[in-house]
Amino acid sequence: MRGEGDVVLIYFREKPSVYALIESIEPDIKKGWYHVTLLLLTIPAQPVTWILRDSYIDGAPFTMGGRSIRLEQVKKVSMAGNLTSENISSDKTKPNKPGRVIPFKKS
Repeated sequence: MRGEGDVVLIYFREKPSVYALIESIEPDIKKGWYHVTLLLLTIPAQPVTWILRDSYIDGAPFTMGGRSIRLEQVKKVSMAGNLTSENISSDKTKPNKPGRVIPFKKS
């Protein structure tokens, strides 16, 4: 099951709609159901609480008001993993001069 701090992509009517951060997952009175508090990463950010089964939290499709919804976990990417010798350009045609700084001027 997904956990607190995970980022999910919410699909609305089978189309990716909005990213959300899982802030908390608390058990409901009914067995197998949970109060899931999500922070929708919109501008401005909006907190919502949905009552979901554990299978819905894990990505099974469900409906709200007759509309199809599904949560998909966003994979975490390590920045250190992206810095491999293959990704670093060793092209000798580039000059070794530092870039030029262009100041921002207020008008």
